[in-house]
Amino acid sequence: DVQLVESGGGSVQAGGSLRLSCVASGVPFSIACMAWFRQVPGSEREGVASLSGYAEIAYADFVKGRFTISKDNAENTLYLQMNDLNSEDTAMYYCATQVSNRCVQALSTANYAYWGQGTQVTVS
Repeated sequence: DVQLVESGGGSVQAGGSLRLSCVASGVPFSIACMAWFRQVPGSEREGVASLSGYAEIAYADFVKGRFTISKDNAENTLYLQMNDLNSEDTAMYYCATQVSNRCVQALSTANYAYWGQGTQVTVS
């Protein structure tokens, strides 16, 4: 079974930083498309960043220059380093995988078959 477990969320002041982690199991992690999404209650889930099995990276415009996606294949862990946080970054953050090499429609939820439970980020 595929399992994705996020951690690292919390409360932080505006301008601060957080690093989210997602430990994956049951997927060919080193070659799989992985991504981060976020969702605010009452709004649709939106793509934040993706990292394909070919090391292709995509970022949403609203996080470019502030967030960095990376992974550690030895630890089967996906990261999202978030800097210069602001109140609009407050959301539940989710890890997801397409279980394919290339990320198809990388920042759309449409092709992501597996999701974690999420980790809450609150910026005040």
